[in-house]
Amino acid sequence: MFTYKIDKDIHLRLFNENDAEEFYQLIIGFKTYLKEWLGWLDNIRTVEDTAANIKNQLNEIPKNKGYPLSFAIIYKDKIAGTIGFNSINNKTKTGVVGYWLGKDYQGKGIMTKSFKELLEYGFTVLLLNRIEVRIATKNIKSRALPEHFGFEKEGVIRQAEWLYDHYVDHVIYGLLATEWG
Repeated sequence: MFTYKIDKDIHLRLFNENDAEEFYQLIIGFKTYLKEWLGWLDNIRTVEDTAANIKNQLNEIPKNKGYPLSFAIIYKDKIAGTIGFNSINNKTKTGVVGYWLGKDYQGKGIMTKSFKELLEYGFTVLLLNRIEVRIATKNIKSRALPEHFGFEKEGVIRQAEWLYDHYVDHVIYGLLATEWG
């Protein structure tokens, strides 16, 4: 099993199909909270939807030269959220990061440590030249993460995402391999 141990309580690992029920319960348990910034939640209606999503992630690994792009964030042996590359452009060696945590897991440093590990993985294992994060401009908590790691604020895309009943603008942050480490 592909695992990155961060500390005694936190590690990143591949999702597996046995995670479907636990991950589904995390999503559903915090759905109202997560809907403020995640536009895909209405696509998850059943455990089977979650299992299909996990299976799709696992099926992408061979297409990425055997490297996984998405990880479960495990905190004290429970799935606390997820982090990974939503997309990778192999021509430009650019990865776009996405992440979220269940509300009860926030404020413990879990995402900060997980984000740092993903950056290390992206620059040293995947050999990316650039990592981007695109975040709703009003999502201040999420924006603090790339800012903490020295990402450059590069601009704003107006009405970049539809969130159920309104558009949100996205700020784009970028970090180059030469700026990491």
